[in-house]
Amino acid sequence: MTPKIKVQNLKKSFGTHHVLRGVDVEVDAGKSLVILGGSGSGKSVLIKTIIGLVRPDSGEILVDGIDTTYAKGKTRNELLAKCGFLFQAGALFDSLTVQENIIFYAENLKKLSNAEKSDLAEAKLNSVGLSGSVLNMFPSELSGGMQKRVSLARAICADPEIIFFDEPTTGLDPIMANVINDLIIKVRDELGATTVTITHDMHSALTIATEVAMLYEGKILWHGPKKDVIKSKNEYLHQFINGLVDGPISVNV
Repeated sequence: MTPKIKVQNLKKSFGTHHVLRGVDVEVDAGKSLVILGGSGSGKSVLIKTIIGLVRPDSGEILVDGIDTTYAKGKTRNELLAKCGFLFQAGALFDSLTVQENIIFYAENLKKLSNAEKSDLAEAKLNSVGLSGSVLNMFPSELSGGMQKRVSLARAICADPEIIFFDEPTTGLDPIMANVINDLIIKVRDELGATTVTITHDMHSALTIATEVAMLYEGKILWHGPKKDVIKSKNEYLHQFINGLVDGPISVNV
């Protein structure tokens, strides 16, 4: 079976800073891959490179078996049409209403009447546990948790086949973090989407993942099913998931 996403020997440097040093990872359709790693390990650069927001120096990215590494024009548009992206800070547009934020990209894919735009935005809000009463509000009028849910509604507005989540629970209290975790599972199952999440939150990772990969110093050091994470003998993964100071992962104090 052709993987939904396959990354081979992906490299990316910024000047003399080598962020991705030959990443190899793949995920099958309908699976939920969580990529673990500390701050500065290259997690955000990796998913932004896969979706095309960052251009790699070398390597190969295949989506549904199609090479999208340096995609342009029609190929790039087709890739973007398959994808949704939940940014770490939400990335809502302050000057747009909730409705305008949610349909911002989807309305470029479909010709929608004003009524259809409102109905679509409200339906996606309902999917993330919010009502249409916030459609005409602005992001500044919402709590942090509500902003995150609006961002999720935007990410799923075009019914993507692939959804990327960049640190989805960062900055949220434990209760709201669990709400977001549950919503990620809900929308993934409703859409039948493949999801790739980056996080350093172990509770979130073990809640939403079907499989887990460990990224350290620009390389994948472990990749396997969630059930094998706790019993893994990989010393890097063991140190990370247990929050140990002593181990192969260097700690800058």
